[in-house]
Amino acid sequence: MSDLITLTIDGVEVSVPKGTQIVDAAKQIGNDIPVFCHHPKLEPVGMCRMCLVEVGLPVRDRATGELLTNADGSPQLNFGRGLQTACTVQVSEGMVVRTSTEPVMAARKSVIEFLLTSHPLDCPICDKGGECPLQNLTMAHGAGQSRMHYTDKLKLAKHVPLGDLIYLDRERCIQCARCIRFQEEIVDDPVIRFHNRGRSLEIVTMSEPGFDSIWSGNTTDICPVGALTTADFRFGARPWELTPVASICPHCPVGCNTTMSTRREAVTNGRTVIKRIMPRQNESVNEIWICDKGRFVHHFADAADRLKTPLIRQNGELVPASWDEALDYVAGHLQKHSQAAAGLAGSHLSNEDFFSLQRLFREGLKSQNIDLAKRKMAGGDVAAQVGLMSGSNLKELGQGDAILVVAADLHNSAPVWWLRVKQATDRGAKLVVANARPTRLDKFAAYALRYEAGQALATINQLLNMAKVETETAVTNDIVAAAEALIKAENLVVFYGHEGLTYDETDALAKLLGNLLLLENEDGQSHAGRLNNGLVPVWPHNNTQGAWDMGIHPAYAPGYKPVKESGLDAAAIYTAVADGTVRALFVAGADPVGDGLMADRGKLDFLVVQELFMTETAVLADVVLPAQSWAEREGSFTNGERRVQRYYPAIPIMGESRPDWQIFAQIGERVGLGKPAFAASLVFKDVARVVGQYKGMDYRTLAQVAKQWPDVGGEDLYYGGNAYENRWGLGQQWPVAAEKGEVAHFDIPTVKSASRDGLQMMHTAVLYQPGTLVNHSGVIKPRKAEPTVALHPDDAASLGLADGEPAEVVVNGTAVPVTARIDYTAPTGLALVSGVPWWPGTAVAEIHKTAVAQLAAD
Repeated sequence: MSDLITLTIDGVEVSVPKGTQIVDAAKQIGNDIPVFCHHPKLEPVGMCRMCLVEVGLPVRDRATGELLTNADGSPQLNFGRGLQTACTVQVSEGMVVRTSTEPVMAARKSVIEFLLTSHPLDCPICDKGGECPLQNLTMAHGAGQSRMHYTDKLKLAKHVPLGDLIYLDRERCIQCARCIRFQEEIVDDPVIRFHNRGRSLEIVTMSEPGFDSIWSGNTTDICPVGALTTADFRFGARPWELTPVASICPHCPVGCNTTMSTRREAVTNGRTVIKRIMPRQNESVNEIWICDKGRFVHHFADAADRLKTPLIRQNGELVPASWDEALDYVAGHLQKHSQAAAGLAGSHLSNEDFFSLQRLFREGLKSQNIDLAKRKMAGGDVAAQVGLMSGSNLKELGQGDAILVVAADLHNSAPVWWLRVKQATDRGAKLVVANARPTRLDKFAAYALRYEAGQALATINQLLNMAKVETETAVTNDIVAAAEALIKAENLVVFYGHEGLTYDETDALAKLLGNLLLLENEDGQSHAGRLNNGLVPVWPHNNTQGAWDMGIHPAYAPGYKPVKESGLDAAAIYTAVADGTVRALFVAGADPVGDGLMADRGKLDFLVVQELFMTETAVLADVVLPAQSWAEREGSFTNGERRVQRYYPAIPIMGESRPDWQIFAQIGERVGLGKPAFAASLVFKDVARVVGQYKGMDYRTLAQVAKQWPDVGGEDLYYGGNAYENRWGLGQQWPVAAEKGEVAHFDIPTVKSASRDGLQMMHTAVLYQPGTLVNHSGVIKPRKAEPTVALHPDDAASLGLADGEPAEVVVNGTAVPVTARIDYTAPTGLALVSGVPWWPGTAVAEIHKTAVAQLAAD
């Protein structure tokens, strides 16, 4: 309570934490002081002067320091000679603030008049019209007419591409610098700046390519006017024509809360389509930010080449069929092969989908042969024991806390986690990064530990051993210093990924890190099971956590219950497809042939594919079933922090497509599982009944909300920008075993190391990895990753490759054309390959000049 300051604003007494700005204190009692440059997530600058208020401070006797009072006993106040900016002045005890006096109102009117001197009067055609702070504040405080002569207005460029995603209207810019400050302060991408001075001041891009940042779309949300617009939404619709629908980002394990703005379109014959994706506030997940992938990669949901009807192979051709015909056909063939059947799923499916799929196989077909198609990463069972404690919030990490990130490039794999970790270091948290190569987090790390390819486990094992040892001597070794920082931290959060690791290596890594969290410090306390402590897997996709929870695993049933006899994992399934041990294969939401994991259909008698598009695997199928995208239906995802979150249907169903869970359930009905549920909410009830971690959850509890700070998304758009208030649900985080003290140290499995002779190559993460979803969003085509191999100059020289030369890399047995890039930060002896299909761990590099490059060299 000693940190609380009590002041009076327009006669209302309020107590707020020390260091609070007046404008934020007023907001807490519903007193909206107008602002343009101020944003609650940015440092105050006092540039626009719209927030001017009268500030009175108690008068004290200079000699004694005693408060002076009036005759009636009230404190004497000194309001000074002028108005002060409410966004820069911090509250003090006994302060009195007046926000609506005549001088204040006159100042606001003057500021609006000044801003409009060269602002175009084009509200009827402005994208911001209807949700524009300047428009709203002009109506509230502006004059009825302008004293500015029209001929004195500046005429500036109106359609300036700052980059391929963001356009600038220089006439509309009011020079508040919100966009510039966001890029510099929040995301450390200072790629736009002010140029020139006075009335010639303008925003320019300082990068090549222009506005080269994965966060650029957020600047359009916080821009208080229509100066910044996105390439895919500008001139697309008016805000009042849009219907907001709550959703969850379907791309990475962060689980960002979003809002889909939809509208019926004449060009789609009256079909409702997604016009834009906006952030939805969830201070425990993404706050009010989303990355550009989450914002712009949604066009696949409305794509014209979506599958719209079931297809059955007849006379060698896939031909349309009715649903009953297709479902009967699939059920009959799956029953025929039963325990010789296998199921592979993609990580983008919902919890309801995963639960229904495993039920079809385990209960209907009596088969445990079920797994994720891309078996990239283990550790779901470890996270269930020592994962991030329920109720934790990365926003609360700071001075005295520590974060460890291992084998993960958060900036490309989980951008908002990268942002939140970076901000934790800004608040004083110590960051330790361990990887085989440099990443964007190294800049903020207290200790950046670099290991050679194949040495991740040895390095973390050494870190763990050093953390067990108390040292009183001066620390000169980075790994010893890092271990000391981790074990002595008040709170410890550990992120781990799979970059350069095999599945078995990630299993061992997760357990090593689990043991690190279980280590007791000098006070006899471990980090596991405590608020703001725990393990966070950097899963490869948005709902890999949900797949683990629902039992999409050959050894675990839902809720991490071991099965009596394990089935085949994904790698074994691919082998069994080739040799004929598996006779029937069900692939849902995955493309193992296109990803190079399965050469062809092998000796399968029956292949069924359930998908959005005609993938390379679907082309080989006997039956193709059209599934709905996440935008057409309701469901739930579970993010890497184990927060279960609900999303809602936004657009009409594409053709005759059906939800994945419904298709699995209707096939299940045909193999004896009984009448299927008719709604996703009912499937989730079964989930909550079977999966112990989800007990007590339902669609109503997932939809519960609470007041959040800062207060954004209301009618006063000038305060927090255009991010949506969360009225649809904050989700629920399920508890880990360590919270009940039910965890023992993990036994570390022995992992067989692959040969490390010669030049190695490792697959590295890129945000816009080519694939089915990314390829359907034309707006980000310029940013889509090109197949590239990055080499240290010494390695490039030994291969005879120059920067920009074409080459070939053998990936999963197939030669893939790539472009060679010389990278001085690349480790010697390790080629970094991106933009190509994934492979596990590191491999002996097979990199060759192409014939064209060889001829040119000759």
